[in-house]
Amino acid sequence: MSYKIVIPARYGSSRLPGKPLALISGRPMVWHVWQRALETGIPATDIWVATDDQRIYDAVAAFGANVLMTSVNHNCGTDRLAEVVALRGWDQNDIVVNVQGDEPLLPAHLIRLAAATLAADDESGIATLGCPIVDFAQIMATQCVKVVTNKAGQALYFSRAPIPWDRDSFTSANLNNVNRVAATLAPHWLRHIGLYAYRVKTLASLSHLAVSPLEQLESLEQLRALWHGIKIAVARVEQAPPHGVDTPEDLARIQHHFESEVVAPQ
Repeated sequence: MSYKIVIPARYGSSRLPGKPLALISGRPMVWHVWQRALETGIPATDIWVATDDQRIYDAVAAFGANVLMTSVNHNCGTDRLAEVVALRGWDQNDIVVNVQGDEPLLPAHLIRLAAATLAADDESGIATLGCPIVDFAQIMATQCVKVVTNKAGQALYFSRAPIPWDRDSFTSANLNNVNRVAATLAPHWLRHIGLYAYRVKTLASLSHLAVSPLEQLESLEQLRALWHGIKIAVARVEQAPPHGVDTPEDLARIQHHFESEVVAPQ
């Protein structure tokens, strides 16, 4: 299957400025993400890093990856992808997977799955992933985004709220035994995994669509697509990938992981 990968790598970050250049085992983080993209098996010529900073551009060019300088004015990674698509002149029916530049542990098989899910669903313009939630604390946590799908596996809604709400199970008595409730509801609860595949024509239209009220309320960009009638296919996986890097603490955890891998006995 043919598809493209774009790795947005923005320098500015309120919690960890310059994180694509943060060193992990002596290499910048964005190099590790590029390695995960190469592990998918698609040609290196179909993998592009998109940045807004000369320092990142120079670092990426130095290790031999394709890199494009994009605008500093993009509000989200989707808009940056749309600019890359326009600059490269890719076909309207091509599939592009957005691999965030702060995901050095993202398994390659999930990237392939996102692309394959979209390729198999002609009705959808976007594909993403979800995994079962078996921890009741996650069901209630606002930072854990939930997704509900229809019979065809297409998203009905994404929310920070605990959806679906089981009227009979979520009673005061039952909630005292939260582990039993979570185990009972596991087949119905999906945590959204923020990995996206897009058709080029969908990316082009998304960048011109108005922000939706639901997107503003929930602070979830994917709700813009649903609001405007774009279908999102959701592939179910059994386990979420390792968390990416948002904070200095996340970076220290990832650095320790890679150092442990290096020194681990063969």
